[in-house]
Amino acid sequence: MREQYHEQLDVVRDELVTMTQKVAAAVTRASKSLLDADLQAAESVIASDVDIDELADRIENQCLELIALQAPVAGELRIMVGALRMSATLERMGDLAEHVAQIGRHRYPDHAVPEPLAPSIREMGDLAARLAYELGDIIDKVDVEHALRIEVEDDRMDELHRELLLTMLAPEWTYGVETAIDLSMINRFYERFADHAVSVARRIVHQATGQRVERIEQN
Repeated sequence: MREQYHEQLDVVRDELVTMTQKVAAAVTRASKSLLDADLQAAESVIASDVDIDELADRIENQCLELIALQAPVAGELRIMVGALRMSATLERMGDLAEHVAQIGRHRYPDHAVPEPLAPSIREMGDLAARLAYELGDIIDKVDVEHALRIEVEDDRMDELHRELLLTMLAPEWTYGVETAIDLSMINRFYERFADHAVSVARRIVHQATGQRVERIEQN
């Protein structure tokens, strides 16, 4: 029974890794929809969010079944609860990618991002995708050291977030209110995406060590 139980735990972990890959792909396509006025990319993100939601539901059901039937001990229960919370967080990351894509679709055939700001949005999108892919590796290997580096990478997203806000508030802004609203939302979606990545990384540290992390500091 315990061998079967641990095999089921491995299935949950593998499906969490799959979620990170789907979320990373979604945010990559969402960024493309903004930067390239790519309607097909936007539509694919919106359509694929159902797959992410269904995967989160499956992980939740698996975890609840294991908790009910296998009576996990303290460390195992921590893994189960952590997996439940991580799947919910990854599902929200997928929603944020969908929100970005919806702006790209709404602005089509125009570009949602003015050309001078495209490099900043591209960096935010690339960073978001990289964080999601890194989470997959961290979950797969239970890599605490790598998890501890995620928050430092998130600091760069925070810098980009602040820089874009300052640009939109500057007297030199010439792109109008509608574009400012779109960019404010895009900016927030990427920033929240990275915050959720930090949350998952912290959860991995807690699973592996039993210690909660409030702020990761690097030596």
